[in-house]
Amino acid sequence: MPRITQTLKLETGAIIEYTVAGRGTPILVLHGGHSSCREEFGYKRLLEEGYSIITPSRPGYGMTSKDLGSSLDAACEAYKQLMDYLNLKKVHVIAVSAGGPSGLSFASRYPHRVHSLTLQSAVSKGWHSRKDTTYKVAKLLFHPNTEKYTWKLLSVFSRTFPNFILKQMLPSFSTLPVNQVMQQFSQEDIEQFVAMNQRQRSGHGFMLDLEQTTSFALSGLQAILCPTLIIHSKHDQTVVPEHAQVAHALIPHSKLCLLESWGHLIWLGKDAETIDRELIAFLTTTA
Repeated sequence: MPRITQTLKLETGAIIEYTVAGRGTPILVLHGGHSSCREEFGYKRLLEEGYSIITPSRPGYGMTSKDLGSSLDAACEAYKQLMDYLNLKKVHVIAVSAGGPSGLSFASRYPHRVHSLTLQSAVSKGWHSRKDTTYKVAKLLFHPNTEKYTWKLLSVFSRTFPNFILKQMLPSFSTLPVNQVMQQFSQEDIEQFVAMNQRQRSGHGFMLDLEQTTSFALSGLQAILCPTLIIHSKHDQTVVPEHAQVAHALIPHSKLCLLESWGHLIWLGKDAETIDRELIAFLTTTA
C-alpha cells in the first residue's frame, strides 16, 4: 500500500511519526496495541472509497517519543499539533483496540476538530488490572527489554507454520471454538494474519497502553458530541463486548453494531465485508 512516512518535531521537542495514504476526506486512525503508523487492517476499502488516512504512531510505538505517553491529554495534544501542521481543520477519527482511550479522549477534548468517531474492537473502560494474569504475562512478554524477541519468534514461526500459530493464538482473540473460527478464514485471511505478525512491535507503547487503559476514566465519554459508530464482535476475547456496551450507554449520539464476527480482528474472516459496508455508510452520512 503506497504511503508517505514522515516525522514531525513538536513544540516540546518530542517526535511524532506518521504516515499519509490516499487523497480525499481525512481520517485520523489511532492504531491498536503492538502496531504503528504502518498498520494496514481496514485501509484498503477506505482508500478505494477516496479517503485520505493519516496514522500517527502512538506514544512509545515506532519512532514516536514515549514521553508523549505521560498522559492521554499529552498524546491528544500531539495529534492536534499534527493536524495543525497538515492543515486539517477537521477529521473523522477511527480508534482501534488499545487505541480506544486515545480516540475517546481526543473526541471529548477537541469536539470542534472531529466529524465522527468510530470505535473498532476498542477499549472503552478499564482494561486489565495489575492483578490479572494477562496483565502480568504481558508485562513479561512485551516489556521493552523482551518484546523484540517475542515478536521475532512469532514472526519466524508464523511464516513457517502459519495455520498452527494461528490456531494457538485464536483463543486470545475469540470465545468461539478454534475449528469453528478456522472455517471462516480464507487463505488471504491467513496471509494477512502472517503479515500482521511481521509488522507488529511493542516498543515502549504497550506498557504505556497497559497503564493508561488500567486507569482510564469514563467521565469524558458523555462529553463526546460527534456521531459515533461502535463496531465490536460478540465473540471478542481480547476486548470483551462490555467495552462496546459501556461506550454506547455513555456516548450520547452513538450507534452500536454488535456483530456475529468471529472475534477481535474484525478485518479478517467472512464478515469483514459487512464491517466495511457499515463503516463506509456511517462515514458517508457524517461527512
